[in-house]
Amino acid sequence: MTAFRRGWADGAQWCETDVQPTRDGARVLIHDDAVDRTTDGTGDVRSHIAADLAALDAGSWFGASFAGARIPILAELLAEMTGERRLLLEIKGEHTEDQVRAVIADIDAADARGRVVLQSFEVSALWHVRALLPDEPVGLLVETIGADPVGDCRRLGAITYNPSVADVLADPALIGRLHAAGIAVIPWTADRPDEWARLTAAGVDGIFTNRPAELLAWQAGQARGTGDTATTPTPQ
Repeated sequence: MTAFRRGWADGAQWCETDVQPTRDGARVLIHDDAVDRTTDGTGDVRSHIAADLAALDAGSWFGASFAGARIPILAELLAEMTGERRLLLEIKGEHTEDQVRAVIADIDAADARGRVVLQSFEVSALWHVRALLPDEPVGLLVETIGADPVGDCRRLGAITYNPSVADVLADPALIGRLHAAGIAVIPWTADRPDEWARLTAAGVDGIFTNRPAELLAWQAGQARGTGDTATTPTPQ
């Protein structure tokens, strides 16, 4: 939650996070499949119950000043999504229809429909979204660019196609093809000004970054025509 709050304070309107189910069905926000790298615990996220995960220190790995930070549940984040705050929420890993239904229930309980875009690398998870919410737009995350990105998005009702930065920069014409079909392109993950410059020149619609304050400062510098960049990394 510290990272989300810092991102909002630094001016980011959109945040992105991953949601996964615990063994007892809670929806927790954590990137890795296992807790080993970013907490003082061990084992797969899905092998733990929510109470066990809530007791872990998820901040010390990043810095001593973040010691004691906890793995949040989805409802905690949604409760703070006031005003213009928006969320790209990745359904992480394989999900059953009931697990996707639980994610949607959290969004509805927070009255956050329309302010959250569900996305996933897992096509099966996006089909579950389509089955439950036939008109809900989604985002398609991809490890590699498919043979028919436009067709893939149209079949799923995806409004964004989100490949890696490397793949977008290797084939910038992809952006024009997707734009012609009304599909946005948001590549992951760019943390350097040279990447931001190339992606912006190519016409992307958004950029996943771990450095929101720096990116926003860089964009402001470009708007002023100075090319300024911020120099202090933002913890995210």
